[in-house]
Amino acid sequence: MPRTPESRDPGARTPESRTPESRTPVAVSDAGLPGWLAPVADAARTVRPEELSSFLPPEDDGGRPAAVLVLFGDGDDGPELLLTERAGSLRSHAGQPSFPGGSLDPEDGDPAGEGPLRAALREAEEETGLDPAGVQVFSVLPRLYIPVSGFVVSPVLGWWREPSPVGVVDPAETARVFSVTVADLTDPANRAMAVHPRGHLGPAFLVGSALVWGFTAGVIDRILHLAGWERPWDRERRVPLDWHA
Repeated sequence: MPRTPESRDPGARTPESRTPESRTPVAVSDAGLPGWLAPVADAARTVRPEELSSFLPPEDDGGRPAAVLVLFGDGDDGPELLLTERAGSLRSHAGQPSFPGGSLDPEDGDPAGEGPLRAALREAEEETGLDPAGVQVFSVLPRLYIPVSGFVVSPVLGWWREPSPVGVVDPAETARVFSVTVADLTDPANRAMAVHPRGHLGPAFLVGSALVWGFTAGVIDRILHLAGWERPWDRERRVPLDWHA
């Protein structure tokens, strides 16, 4: 990763055109995962929402349902995660690295059932061009809340069993598609606390030319910790969000 997306069959059935009758079940299985991914699968079985974030969904079931695909792959330099960078022209979270994902559409199905799984795979396909058939969903983490946007997000964990070409599909939505290795994410030299202009602090990762922060960094931080991959790092190190300047 990243790879150039292949051309698509113009007659192919898109996720938006699927009717409830045409939906196929999304299997969730941790069978056959590589050994290095087992700690993540084990942690996902028992993790409690409060272990992931202090921002939990409203008790009145408010918020907009959304899902992201936390996709692990086996890259040339070892285990890695697939990320995107949002286009700078977007109204929210412009230029911010993120997991592929977005809001649930009606055709995705029940937000309390398989809807988040379908949404995560659909959005990943729309944003990166990956083939969902090559992704093995092995777990779904508890739903988390993003107060600034009102999204209730389901992080869907996937193993890229059969990698396919990926790249920017719509430049108006995605600036780039890239991967980060788990080794870089766990390297203490790449870790810091991001300082928001309003003074908020949150975990961040400085990987290559990207500063990964916000919701995405928070989920990565918790996965590394719960999987036992985290290494001691300097939590007093501060990085402003305009760090390139």
